[in-house]
Amino acid sequence: MGFTLLNILVMAGGRGERFWPKSRIRMPKQLLDLTGRGTMIRETVWRVKALADWAQIYIITGQDYAEAIREQLPEIPSENIILEPEGRNTAPCIGLAAMVIGTKDPEGIMAVLASDHVIDDDAGFCNLLQKGIGVAETTGGIVTLGIRPNRPETGYGYIKTGQAYREVSGVYHVERFTEKPDLETACEFVSTGKYLWNSGIFIWKNRTILRLIKQYMPDLHQGLQKIRAALGTSDYDTVLKREFGQFEKISIDYGIMEKASEVYVLPADIGWDDVGSWTSLERIRTRDKAGNIINTPNVSLVDVKGCIIEASGEKLVAAVGIENLIYVETPDVVLLCPKHRVQDIKLLLEKLRMEKRERYL
Repeated sequence: MGFTLLNILVMAGGRGERFWPKSRIRMPKQLLDLTGRGTMIRETVWRVKALADWAQIYIITGQDYAEAIREQLPEIPSENIILEPEGRNTAPCIGLAAMVIGTKDPEGIMAVLASDHVIDDDAGFCNLLQKGIGVAETTGGIVTLGIRPNRPETGYGYIKTGQAYREVSGVYHVERFTEKPDLETACEFVSTGKYLWNSGIFIWKNRTILRLIKQYMPDLHQGLQKIRAALGTSDYDTVLKREFGQFEKISIDYGIMEKASEVYVLPADIGWDDVGSWTSLERIRTRDKAGNIINTPNVSLVDVKGCIIEASGEKLVAAVGIENLIYVETPDVVLLCPKHRVQDIKLLLEKLRMEKRERYL
């Protein structure tokens, strides 16, 4: 492909509260096995292992998750686990990682992945990444993967494709990014065939993203320069905490993607899902004849339809005459929630905080 090195950055700082009570402050979604194939972060890393050596794979996460990630991915060098002092959204997260990676490999290519997405077609995904690497190397621009929509989804951002990139087939200039639309707008987007879901997967030269941060986010750039100067010194943790805490909480989409001029998109049909809530399991797991998704054999059900049942241990889960209900059992919590109210689990967590029941969070 002609590139120096491919560095893969996996962002693993999210808390995944919508999978509560299995997902907790100390055990977020990316550290869970929600698909039955292994934890999501390990799946993510092994999916792209053919494209990079262990030394070129980086994880950026919070201090609370560092130990668990090291246990799940002992193959990754310890120094490649980059720690954020706190969550400040994806622009500071990516900026910090690009700065650290750039000190080791300033001429390399960087691919940014989320740690908690499902992708069914691993080979197709890697092929697209390889194509994107070539485009990023040739153009010096930003490359992103856009997912071909199969439904009008209001929970995702969208990318409108522009003219085809003449040098490589299957690549388009990005006309614009659009944030999460209402249902009517989402239906219109899907009907045109010109819009793709924003996957949050990016490819660029290390130098490119650092240059764009300097151009469009000067405050972030200045703070990163101070952190860079402290790298390898006894002051690093102090400087990192001070500067990082002052960064604006802003996504890389708002901070860079919507402003940059040379942005390209590769349409992807790779069985992608961001697995955003319990009801997402209906798209990635097998249902029984009654439409239920059940992860334990220790159940006894009568006239139960369209339910999601997550349990463990020896306790029998028995139910009669219920429909479209989420039941999740952990050693200390039982959650009951109608499927159409799944997004309101966050309201329950807010209530627990107000009641000072932090041990359940």
